[in-house]
Amino acid sequence: MSFNRRLSALFAAGALALAAACGGNGAGSSSDKTIDWWHIQSEEPMKSVWAKMAKDFEKSHPDVQIKITALQNEPFKAKMTTAGQSGNPPDLFQSWGGGVLQQQIDAGLVKDLTNDVKPWVDSVSPTAREAYTIDGKIYGIPFDTGMVGFWYNKKHFATAGISEPPATWTDFLDAVKKLKAAGITPIGLAGKEKWPGHFYWTYLAMRQAGKAGLDAAIADGSFDGADFVKAGENLAALAALDPFQKGFLGAPYGEGAESQAALMGNGKVAIELMGQWAPATQTGASGREEERGIGDDLGFFPFPAVEGGKGAQTEILGGGNGFVVGGNAPPETVEFLEFIMKPENYRVAVENGSYIPVVEGTDDAYPDERVQPLLETVTGATAFQLYLDQAYPPAVGETINDSTAALIAGEMTPDDVAKAIADTAKKEIQ
Repeated sequence: MSFNRRLSALFAAGALALAAACGGNGAGSSSDKTIDWWHIQSEEPMKSVWAKMAKDFEKSHPDVQIKITALQNEPFKAKMTTAGQSGNPPDLFQSWGGGVLQQQIDAGLVKDLTNDVKPWVDSVSPTAREAYTIDGKIYGIPFDTGMVGFWYNKKHFATAGISEPPATWTDFLDAVKKLKAAGITPIGLAGKEKWPGHFYWTYLAMRQAGKAGLDAAIADGSFDGADFVKAGENLAALAALDPFQKGFLGAPYGEGAESQAALMGNGKVAIELMGQWAPATQTGASGREEERGIGDDLGFFPFPAVEGGKGAQTEILGGGNGFVVGGNAPPETVEFLEFIMKPENYRVAVENGSYIPVVEGTDDAYPDERVQPLLETVTGATAFQLYLDQAYPPAVGETINDSTAALIAGEMTPDDVAKAIADTAKKEIQ
């Protein structure tokens, strides 16, 4: 059964429920001027920034109430799945575009924004909009863009005798060994979340097979090829060094003192593989706002090259955050989305969230010079891959996340991982 046909079956009940809800008074009803807004900026400072923006909109629209649900990444995804299957999505919600957005479009759960945003959408970066533009129609608006790479503690590297960021995977493994020998925990990892671990396997697959090889694999499901087994072997080699903090399998990403972001922000680990949001999240999770986490000791380097691999170091993994409007949202929801993206409002989000600007005329608002190396890497990129758990059909993304987590935990072999991903992908493309 094809991916689209199975999606139609899966969400048939949800689509019917959505249609039936059109005349109701529940959340998302067109007769209800309550905007139900779900996002994943559950940590400061952005949690308060979004809340204030909602209050400011309510002041100018006294008949509108904005109800905010702020969740961590994985709880958000789980809650969205349930909402989609019930046919009652929130009115405004977080999205990364890609295959998950396609699923929501196929199920009739999101609004085509093409005509609604036409007066102002040209002020938003066309490149950033690509993940939310499907078959020529606009289904979402990005509020940042960027890439995943290694953030590191310069002081810890110096203590361990590492003079420069690793350029190859062998160099990276050597750096991990040196950090351990110096008594420093090399890597922070939110094992509980799974998605941070999938960044490692994805990059190793890209470096081994190349972006073209990754594209070919999703086209025919051939993730059980030698390049993908090798990617798993390289990740297993890292895991064998015991590089992560104690208790990493149960650690969250951005919430609590033992979260991955807090460990980096408090200088308790030397490295994390994370996106452009990392400095701001480290600062908020660590509680070290005045110091900006570890301050100027924070550095960045792109994922290293893999010796003998087909992929270039200029091929990057990343994406951006955006918002999508539910199919039955009140009209004021689109007005609120436009309000968020107005330069004077959007600048506040950029300044506080360290978002890489996507709105014309706001480039100067970016506050954190530590992200400049990331921006330069994005500018010089020769290929771009959206996060696999968003770019691919959801079942494939989930298998990659689960299998990667099991590989890191020593519960699956590289061959097991490659076969599991291939089996799921082949089912999705039949």
